[in-house]
Formats: sequence, C-alpha cells, structure tokens
Amino acid sequence: MFAEKNTFYDTLVAQADALIADESDLIANMANISALLFLEMPDLNWAGFYILRNNELVLGPFQGKPACVRIAVGKGVCGTAVATGDIQLVRDVHEFPGHIACDAASNSEIVLPVRHAGQIIAVLDIDSPSLARFDQADAAGLARIVQVFEQRLEQTQ
Repeated sequence: MFAEKNTFYDTLVAQADALIADESDLIANMANISALLFLEMPDLNWAGFYILRNNELVLGPFQGKPACVRIAVGKGVCGTAVATGDIQLVRDVHEFPGHIACDAASNSEIVLPVRHAGQIIAVLDIDSPSLARFDQADAAGLARIVQVFEQRLEQTQ
C-alpha cells in the first residue's frame, strides 16, 4: 500500500510542479493545486488553502462546499497547524479538541503549514468524509507538494 501511495504521489507532485512552474501568482497557484488535489485524490470533500493575514487564517482558493471564512491561530485543526508549525493528521475530527466543523460531513483531516522565507504564510487543508482517510504516506506525499509550492514562492519573490 505504501509503495502504491508513493507512486501516486510521485505523479501528483510532478503534476503540481508542471501546473505552477511558469506562474508566479500565489492565488492562481493555490487555486490550481486545490483543484488538482480535489480531482485526483479519492474520498475528499474539501481541499484548499487558508492564508495567514494579521495573525488570522482567511479562506483562500479551495474546492468543495462553502467553508469557514476566518480561523484564529491556535483554534481548530488549521489554527493548530499554524500555532505548532507541524502537520496535523487527524484520523477522527470529532476527537480533536476544539475542532471547527465547517462541514458536518468531514470525519478526518490533514493540514500542512506552508512557509515562505521561513515563516508560515498559509495552510493546505484537506478533509474527507471517511474516518482515518489520511496516513503517514499521505502526510509525506502532501508535504512534497507543499515543498514544490514553497520552492515556487522562493523563486518568484
């Protein structure tokens, strides 16, 4: 299973890299990565970004149902990712203290911080209606996609 996911993420990373290779606009690149993940990853109900502005996460480009617009740093899974600087892999959001239920259908979630010049500027948030949808292989694969995105940011600034 792990090798199968590795191959899947190899392809997804290459697709993400190709999508944003010639584009410098942050929002355009977030929009394309959100769409790519939502279309290619099975069993998702939301994929997108929250952008850190004035110590608050503000909804950015996404695919899925309408979402919470603002999330305080330290609140919910997204805010916790910013506060800790770590990937949040939540197998059951109902067991996560302070989980913010933007979509009641979400049961598991993974959130990855996005950095520019060493500072967190956003998070990539992905939700699933299935419990335990995400594992360490997903965390590693999605971290590679975030790394491609961060490298593009460094090249354009």
